[in-house]
Amino acid sequence: MAFELPNDFRCPISLEIMSDPVIIQSGHTFDRVSIQRWIDSGNRTCPITKLPLSENPSLIPNHALRSLIANFAHVSPQESPRPKTQQDHTQSQSQSLISTLVSRSSSYESRLESLTRLVRLTKRDSLIRRKITESGAVRAALDCVDSCNQVLQEKSLSLLLNLSLEDENKVGLVADGVIRRIVAVLRVGSPDCKAIAATLLTSLAVVEVNKATIGSYPDAISALVSLLRLGNDRERKESATALYALCSFPDNRKRVVDCGSVPILVEAADSGLERAVEVLGLLVKCRGGREEMSKVSGFIEVLVNVLKNGSLKGIQYSLFILNCLCCCSREIVDEVKREGVVEICFSLEDNESEKIRRNATNLVHTLLGVQ
Repeated sequence: MAFELPNDFRCPISLEIMSDPVIIQSGHTFDRVSIQRWIDSGNRTCPITKLPLSENPSLIPNHALRSLIANFAHVSPQESPRPKTQQDHTQSQSQSLISTLVSRSSSYESRLESLTRLVRLTKRDSLIRRKITESGAVRAALDCVDSCNQVLQEKSLSLLLNLSLEDENKVGLVADGVIRRIVAVLRVGSPDCKAIAATLLTSLAVVEVNKATIGSYPDAISALVSLLRLGNDRERKESATALYALCSFPDNRKRVVDCGSVPILVEAADSGLERAVEVLGLLVKCRGGREEMSKVSGFIEVLVNVLKNGSLKGIQYSLFILNCLCCCSREIVDEVKREGVVEICFSLEDNESEKIRRNATNLVHTLLGVQ
């Protein structure tokens, strides 16, 4: 049955539903194809704010939004699109739900019902997300995260995740103390709550200042690394995604390495979690990361397996990691050659991805240039 998708899921340039949302320096999200076309046309300003971009702007995957778009049809109520004439009714309904949520006299059942319905409404309505923030209901939602009741905790985390879709809410949520609650949930929450908490960190980390704040918060990174090591498939994927978002901020890379993440990430990559390879592709940029990777037995074999069987993104990062490691170690060069990587690189010369072709060429030059 048809339903109305939120406008936030549409690219500001093409106005189509985004299939690969990415974030640029200004903090705004666009579909990759549209913003890449904008950049390739010679534009070096944000299409929305008109603020200048760097010469080679980074396009950071917005994994949280992509996941919401992918899952929206599955989790949305099966109902026909709401007629616009009901907008006033919806706004009134949301105000009643907010009042119930913030009232100290509300029962557990009524508070849970309000959270459940607000989660549903905020998935699709940016106006309601802003209304909740302006009403002061964020504090009530944060208090529910502190609850020992897992159902109440899960619904409140889902509401906060939806609220974080608004760029202007991301810094405000951090200022209101959401990180402390997230870290606590990552440590002792239910599996579903832990996964949502990790996704919420990913969403918050879209803003550069939040990357620094989250990375420096005690136990935030170590809690994610622990989840990556001990969690189920969904928890591990979401924790790796959050680590990837945080590691785009250079100061966080050493923090992640110092938490003993490298062997855990290698093991995750070996089990098929390619997001772990992407995290390693950021950690290899710091000296500590390279040193730890060189100590992990079987790491080269894991990367070679990704080169043979992985996705385009996995191949791209594996080539980059191998090149960084080979530039620092003759022993690794010899091992990489024994694994037949030169031949693999030659086979990638005609790959559809320009980044893969470039990384393969660079790796060949490194391997053949070391005598």
